[in-house]
Parts: sequence; structure tokens; C-alpha cells
Amino acid sequence: MFTKFAQATKTQQQNNIDIVRFGTVSLATKMQQQSNIDIGRFGTTSISASDDSALMKQILSTHSPHGHEVDVKPILPVIKDVLQQANLSMDSVITSGARDRADALVEKTAVAGFDGMLKEDASIINKISCELTCKCSGGDDAHSTAMTIFNNLSIYSWDAKVVISLAAFAANYGEFWLMAQLSTTNPLAKSVSVLKQLSSIRAHASSLKSRVDPINNLLHNAILKVIDCIFLFKELPPQYISHERPPAPLATAMALFPAVAYWTIRTIVVCSTQTTSLLGMSNEQIKPTEALELSSLAEKLTNIQVHLSSLLQDCQAHIDENKRYKRLCHLFEMVHIEDNTTILTELISLKDDKQQKPLLGGSTKKRLGIEEVLKRKTVVLLISDLDHIAEEELFALKRTYDEAKTKSDLQYEIVWIPVVDRSTDEEASRKKFEQLQVKMSWYTVADPWLLDPAFIRYIKEEWHFSKKLILVALDPQGKVVCDNALHMFMVWGNVAYPFTVAKEESLWKEETWKLEQLVDGNYPAISDWISQGKHICLYGGADLEWVRNFTAAAKDFAKTAGITLEMVYVGKSKANERVKKITSTITAEKLSHCLTYPTYIAYFWTRLQSLWYSRTQHGKTAENDRILQEVLAILSFDGSEQGWALISNGSTEMVRANGDTILNIFREFKLSAEEAKQKGFVQVLGDIIKKSRPLHHCNKVLLPWTSTGTPEKLLCADCARPMEKYFLYRCCTD
Repeated sequence: MFTKFAQATKTQQQNNIDIVRFGTVSLATKMQQQSNIDIGRFGTTSISASDDSALMKQILSTHSPHGHEVDVKPILPVIKDVLQQANLSMDSVITSGARDRADALVEKTAVAGFDGMLKEDASIINKISCELTCKCSGGDDAHSTAMTIFNNLSIYSWDAKVVISLAAFAANYGEFWLMAQLSTTNPLAKSVSVLKQLSSIRAHASSLKSRVDPINNLLHNAILKVIDCIFLFKELPPQYISHERPPAPLATAMALFPAVAYWTIRTIVVCSTQTTSLLGMSNEQIKPTEALELSSLAEKLTNIQVHLSSLLQDCQAHIDENKRYKRLCHLFEMVHIEDNTTILTELISLKDDKQQKPLLGGSTKKRLGIEEVLKRKTVVLLISDLDHIAEEELFALKRTYDEAKTKSDLQYEIVWIPVVDRSTDEEASRKKFEQLQVKMSWYTVADPWLLDPAFIRYIKEEWHFSKKLILVALDPQGKVVCDNALHMFMVWGNVAYPFTVAKEESLWKEETWKLEQLVDGNYPAISDWISQGKHICLYGGADLEWVRNFTAAAKDFAKTAGITLEMVYVGKSKANERVKKITSTITAEKLSHCLTYPTYIAYFWTRLQSLWYSRTQHGKTAENDRILQEVLAILSFDGSEQGWALISNGSTEMVRANGDTILNIFREFKLSAEEAKQKGFVQVLGDIIKKSRPLHHCNKVLLPWTSTGTPEKLLCADCARPMEKYFLYRCCTD
């Protein structure tokens, strides 16, 4: 698996992690940042925290693998056999009766079927064996001996360094106890044991156990467990791990492996030194300083093994999530002939939910099962977090959904799936969840904290959910027919049922620019005014003084022209406090009609943005599409601090202008009733606006980010030139 990671050059550059070799010379700092374990904590008291970086640089400077690969795992069972057999031989030296147990295990050794010895690298084990024998006999300190071993093993990976070092120790250790065991029965062994000063070991059997037990504890309960843990990392299934972006626990573990290798090899050196000290031993117990060093190393390696095991569990959790994620991907690619229950159960079943009823009823708030309410229906998944779901969106969805409940031909349900932040205070988040859920008449996931993380990942990666609310429409068989039907709902409502992309496209093919698209029933009187032949003016902005001046001038202008002009203030998408003040003033001073603040005003602008997004998603551009041109013009007005106005006669005859232009026209021009009647009020007004349009202008369009991104090109509504593109980060509490 790790060999494939070597191809991830970009990731290595970003993370300074050599995936194959478990670390490069730049890992020292990153290793300490990513892990809760530091070098000093692993080391002895002679190595201070300030020496950590220098130590890591020293270790990593010896590492030059140059693509040299060797699989050392096959010799690990042999090493374990040697250590186990040596332990039995030690028992036979200390007590009688162990020989029979050793003989019984001869046929069970790993050597019998082993053929994976390092053929081209076998000599390196002998070389390290000699280093251990010479250095430990010569009284060299453990650190310098360990560094000598690192230099000799520079071309090997970190796991290979550790296994080869342990194999070298095992060869010496096994030979030591084999000679000690045979020295009483084999003449050759007896003579050799005299030369190696092994003859006194049996004479001091009473103190031997106290000297050897700490060594065996390090070997079996510390070193071997750490090595086993390292190989478990190497055996993680590569098909569930990204080569370019390995999961954080794996990256952390790999960054730790240089330090792990150092302390494991250093411990092997100490074990070798302690074994060598048994030669020619007298009847003495282990020294307190030696006992302290052995127990300290045992504790350090145990801490390492516990930490690696924890990271391994996190990696396994990542892999399990990846498996479930791939299963979701596979399920969505399948054709479900019968109904949608299989896919919906996979999506919204809750972990640890004993009731197995993952939904809350919209009105009853009772727990309900998927088959009870969603089987063979079109299902719209409302996906949001707890902080970015606007009142106007809830208003539009509730109006559409409640209308659908009165019509038998609209067989669909909405299910709210909140994506909660598990890192925040759960109690506060649950309170938000409950406050929002009360406002919803549709179904809700009963406990979003129990949703499968793989599903949350699928929502983000496949359906591009970030923060803004999206609506994912599934047909009665569970197939995704639109990965975000929010704009469809906002523009068309239930007319777009069953909310497929094809249905939306067919609706747009028959559509032309008209006033009803702008207001969508927000102000019911407008439909009556259209049928009565009245002229209608929609206007907006957040300048109260301009509103007063404009409404007065417009009334005078209309009176002179002999027309009835109904005016409706639609506010502004932002500047809420100012808009609130203006709506209150308009009502109090009876300046005109106005949309209700804040819901209907916010809905007007949100729906206008949805008009734009819905239209562009079907390949239309403002260069050649009248609807987009007009929508873009009004959005440009909203991006300005000025007011603006749109005036219509009937449904389709409309003109619009920014605040200064239309106010000056109403003040300076005098349009007679005869002229207005002969040429048409809107037609004449449009001609005047064209002549009055200033040469210099600065139009801005503010479009909120969506999962589909932002357009690369927009044309100015006034001059049709391409607009410059900027990025705006905004925090507006007004």
C-alpha cells in the first residue's frame, strides 16, 4: 500500500512526509505538531526537550533509502520463534523440566516452512549482530550504538531497520541461551561456554531470573507489540485510502515512525547490553540504575504502542467510513426497480437507534419509519446546517409544501437532514435544532447526531453541500433527479413537480419575461391591478429621503399623464435595519404600498437570485436571453446604494431605471395625458430613459455563493460590456 503512496509527490511536498519511508528529514517539527508524543517524552532524562529537534535531524540524516525495497515481514515469525525458544532454554537453565516443553515445540517452529529469508540482504543481519556484540561488550552508550545501526541500515525503510535489528539481536540472544542450555550435555557446547564465560550462569540461577525477566518483558510486551502495530499500518487496505491525501491519523503515524524506530532500536541495544552483562556474572541482583532504565524503556514503548494503536483505530474508522461511502456511491449507481426504501434506509438510518424509526412527523412529532411515509414517493431531501437556513427559504418551502398537501396529484414529501457540527456544544446545537424543527411541517431526521458520517461526507462531496441550504430530489425509485432543486422550488413551486431537471427545462422553454415572474403572488393585489389595466411601479433601495422624493414625483408625473399608478416598495436584499425603517415610514406616511418586512421582502430578492441561477443552469446567458438581462439589471440595482424603479403596463410591457435617472425624469419631464394615451405611457417613458441614461456608470452585482459556483462572465445591464469579477467577503449584521 505504501509503495503506491510514493506517487503522491504533491502531497509529500505539502506535508513533508515520505509516505513509503515513513518520514523525511523535514519531519521532526511536523511529527511533534501532529502527535501528542514528543521525542523528549520518549527519551531518557539525559535528553531534554530542547534536544528533540537536533536528535530527529540526526536520525533522519542517516535515512537514504533510494528506492530500496525489502519485505521483512516473513522473518518476523522466525524472530518470534527464536525469542520463544530462547525463553524456554532460559527456563531449562534456571529450573529443570523445561527441556521437555522445548522439545515438544520443535516441530511447531516457523522455521520448518520458512523460505522467505532475506537472500540478498542476509549479510546485514550478521553485520548488525556483530555491531551489537562489539559495541555492547565495549561499553558504548546506547545512543551511539543505535546511531551506528541506523548508519548501517540507511538504505532500508523504517520498519525494515527495526526488524533487521531485532533479528540480529535474536540471533545473538538465541545462540546465548542455546549454548547455556547445552553446556551440561554437549562437550563442544561446554568448551565454547567456558570461552564465552557462560559456565557461571547455572551457578547463579537464583539471581538470573531477576536479571532476565525485565529483558523478556521488553522483548515480548514492548518491542514485538510495537513492531506488530507498525505492520498493521502497512496492511491497511489501499483501496480505501487516498494516495494524494492520506487520512490524518495515518499521516501522523508515518511521521512518528522515525522516532518509533529510534526508541525501539535503542531498546534492543539496551537488551543486548543487559544480555552481555550476564557473561561471567556473580551472584548479584540487577543494579537499581539498570532496572530503572529497563522499566523506563518499557514504559516509553508501551506509550508508543498505545498511541499507535489509537491512531490505527482512527485509520480503521476512516476505512470503515470509506467502505460505507463507496457503498452509497454504488447504491446510487444502481437501478432500484421496486421502490426507494433501500436507498433511503441506507441514507438516513440512525446508529444506535433502538426504535429503528429515524423520522419525526412534521405536525405530530412522532417517530416514524421510512416505509410508513416515504415508500414509492418522490422525496426531497432538505439539507442544511443549523446556522444558514433563512426565514424566507422556510417561508417559500412551507407555502409550497402546504399547498401540495391539498392536492392529491402531488405525491412528494420533504425530509429535513440537518448537518450538525459535532465539535460544537451539543446542548446548544440541540436547542437550535428543536427551534428550527418546530417551524417545519414536513418530516425531519429524529436525531441528526446519529447520522452516518459516510452519508454526511457523501452529501458534501457528491451533492456539493457546504453551508447554504440545498434540496436534493429523488424519484420514487430513489434515483437523484436533481441535486439541488432549491431554485426550482423558489421559482416554480409545485408547478415543477416532480422536480426533475427535465421538468424545469420544459417550463423555461415556454416562459417569457413578465411581471408575474418578479412578484410570484407576493402582493396579491398586483394580479388585480394587471387585470384592471393599471400601471404598476415596483421600486427599491435603502435611502429614505430618495423614497420620499421619488414617490411624490412619481405621483405627480402619473397625475399629469392621466394614468393610475400603483406603487409597491420591495426594499433591498441587505441593509435590513434601514429597510425596516423605510417600510415603517411608508406605511405611516402612506407613501405607497410595500411588501411585508422582513419575510416577503427577503423572499422577493432570494427568489430573484433563484430566477437567475435557475435560468443559467439551463445554459442561458445574459448576452442573448431577455429574462436574464432583466433579472441581472434589477440585481445590479440592488448592488448599488441608489434607489431604482420598474414600471409596467400589464404583464409584459416594462421599463426600468436607476434612482437618479427615474427621479430626474419624473421631476423634469411633463407628459400629457394625450401623449401618454397616444403613444403609451410605458413606451414614452422608455424612450425618455434611453435618452437620459448617463454615459458613465458603475454597476455591481452581488451573487451569493452556491454549490454550482459563480459565473465566469457577466454583462453590464446598461452597456452590455463584460463586468470585472471580484471576490467579496462580507459580515453584515445590519
